[in-house]
Amino acid sequence: MPALTNDHKRPLTLRDVSEASGVSEMTVSRVLRNKGDVSDATRQKVQDAAKRLGYVPNKIAGALASSHVNLVAVIIPSLGNMVFPEVLAGISEVLEDTELQPVVGVTDYMPEKEEKVLFEMLSWRPSGVIIAGLEHSEASRAMLRQSGIPVVEIMDIDGEPIDTCVGISHRRAGRKMAEEIISAGYKRIGFMGTKMPLDHRARKRFEGFTRTLAKAGIEIADQEFYSGGSALAKGREMTAKMITRSPDLDFLYYSNDMIGAGGLLYLLEQGIDIPGQIGLASFNGVELLDGLPRRLATMDACRREIGVKAAQIIAARNAGLDTENETVVTLSPKLTAGDTLRRT
Repeated sequence: MPALTNDHKRPLTLRDVSEASGVSEMTVSRVLRNKGDVSDATRQKVQDAAKRLGYVPNKIAGALASSHVNLVAVIIPSLGNMVFPEVLAGISEVLEDTELQPVVGVTDYMPEKEEKVLFEMLSWRPSGVIIAGLEHSEASRAMLRQSGIPVVEIMDIDGEPIDTCVGISHRRAGRKMAEEIISAGYKRIGFMGTKMPLDHRARKRFEGFTRTLAKAGIEIADQEFYSGGSALAKGREMTAKMITRSPDLDFLYYSNDMIGAGGLLYLLEQGIDIPGQIGLASFNGVELLDGLPRRLATMDACRREIGVKAAQIIAARNAGLDTENETVVTLSPKLTAGDTLRRT
């Protein structure tokens, strides 16, 4: 059995759910296994208590019931987003030298799907969890808190981690980009990005960005939000609409590189002077930008480094090494001005 530090919370048992729901352990077992004849009222009472406690049934039977398998649950919002494969590469790079193996679950940015994925993965008693973001439902937070294993939340540090978090400050990233745009002399700024209730990191960058502009007496002149994946075609479409609607804009800030690249290609086709007539910037620093006719200004998200550090923490904790001081691990993204942001 792997040695775990910081394991101050024991895994929950049937007895805990029994005491919380006021029914026998045998009845709790029947409900959670969906076996036997149990009234609807009793079933609901047990399910509510289990969810409130964050209880996850253990699928490892017999003598293995108190152990952990050599799997690390890696839970991310998307495989289609070009950001997360690099995170996974960093995780795999570290874990390949250990007995641990990553297994990936995808949530599509949906809290209810995250609950389901987390429930299934924790039921196999993995040796650790690496999960994107700091925002989770109460049920997910309860499961993570009570898991008794190392939990590393990744990509973001703007919040309170359940155990440990590794990432960048997205509010600071938005602030730094705004400062660069202001210092370059741009004043009529448009913003394009995903709808933000579910993309918390994009929302935090937008907050840091707009607050910094406001301090300089600048308001966002136009903005456009969309649902769905980050695609070149969507960037072209949004940029065409915004330029038609607000022809006096002198800067466009995109929430990610994919739509930013689409916008850049559209504007070049229209013969618009970049960065003289209009400047552009985006976020993530993906390799796709290397193949564009102009280098798009962007800020990297330290993706591979985040994966590497998160996996190192999980591996160290399973090896019995003390990482108690690593509650928040902050990485610093770098801004690349490229060819689309005036240099001052």
